[in-house]
Amino acid sequence: MKKFASFLKRKNIIISGKRYGIDALSAMAQGLFCSLLIGTILNTLGSQLHIGFLTATVATVGSGEQAVSYTAGGLASAMVGPAMAIAIGYALQAPAMVLFSLAAVGFAANAMGGAGGPLAVLVVAIVAAEFGKAAAGETKVDILVTPTVTVLVGVGLSCIVAAPIGAAASWIGRFIMWATELQPFFMGVIVSAVVGIALTLPISSAAICAALSLTGLAGGAAVAGCCAQMVGFAVMSFRENRWGGLVSQGLGTSMLQMGNIVRNPKIWIAPTMTSMITGPIATCVFGLEMNGAAVNSGMGTCGLCGPIGVWTGWAEPSASASAAGAVAITPVAMDWIGLALVCVVLPAVICWALGLASRRLGWIREGDLKL
Repeated sequence: MKKFASFLKRKNIIISGKRYGIDALSAMAQGLFCSLLIGTILNTLGSQLHIGFLTATVATVGSGEQAVSYTAGGLASAMVGPAMAIAIGYALQAPAMVLFSLAAVGFAANAMGGAGGPLAVLVVAIVAAEFGKAAAGETKVDILVTPTVTVLVGVGLSCIVAAPIGAAASWIGRFIMWATELQPFFMGVIVSAVVGIALTLPISSAAICAALSLTGLAGGAAVAGCCAQMVGFAVMSFRENRWGGLVSQGLGTSMLQMGNIVRNPKIWIAPTMTSMITGPIATCVFGLEMNGAAVNSGMGTCGLCGPIGVWTGWAEPSASASAAGAVAITPVAMDWIGLALVCVVLPAVICWALGLASRRLGWIREGDLKL
């Protein structure tokens, strides 16, 4: 046992919740962002702003009736599986040949996982990367052995577990969306609060939403919760962090406050209460649906990806949203007003007021929110 532990240490294989549940998950979200999300944004910008280069076919795969045409954004989106797997391998500090081999693993796991592909990629890529790391540098024909082990383990495992994992993730996502449709107030509160909390924690709310294919009203509630945390913390901490903090938290991430939350958990009360208010407002008052790429549901105002996801869903629902019955719409004034209020105005006003009350109650002391 001691010898095995020594081998794992030498190979930098650390079996821990942090490495797999935080590092790998967060990296997977970055892979999603750089492929599916960017591709969706480019396609939407091209179609809505009539930008010829972004709507033109730049590549065609196959021929005849089987031919598939891709725009620049379409090519980026098509690489979502490999991008996620490579990002996960990077987070696990995999050597180069393992990292490159994970492209095939990610493609296989995402394709076999269906709507729950991201979760399948997370599980399969972690296992394949660790096996690849274990094999790397152990033989004189490493250039053959390492990629062979990585690809065979990854593709083989995908054949066994990707479909069941994808189906389970998809079922959970559909259940959340169904429950939100059935009980928009209570589920609006729960989904908004839980996803918002996940956004601020050092885990990836974006990856969670993507893994569960969370769209529709539930996606709208998730967007509301994430925006409440980001905009809320940005405005509430303005006196300590000024404009730099406003931008870094409002357009970056509320995760920057995690150290302060550990020191004083009470500073988290105002943003979380704000999410519990704006969530049901999104679902019950404005019927706000996020039908773009599911990853947007967990992005909040990070690069304005949450609002952009709502916009892209209006123009062209994602595949997962369409499968759940979403259709393209032409937004009216109330849709735009609801989007602005839920994502920016209400979080700013409500969290500022709750934050002020928290300061007067002594829950937040001077400097508690300083980054």
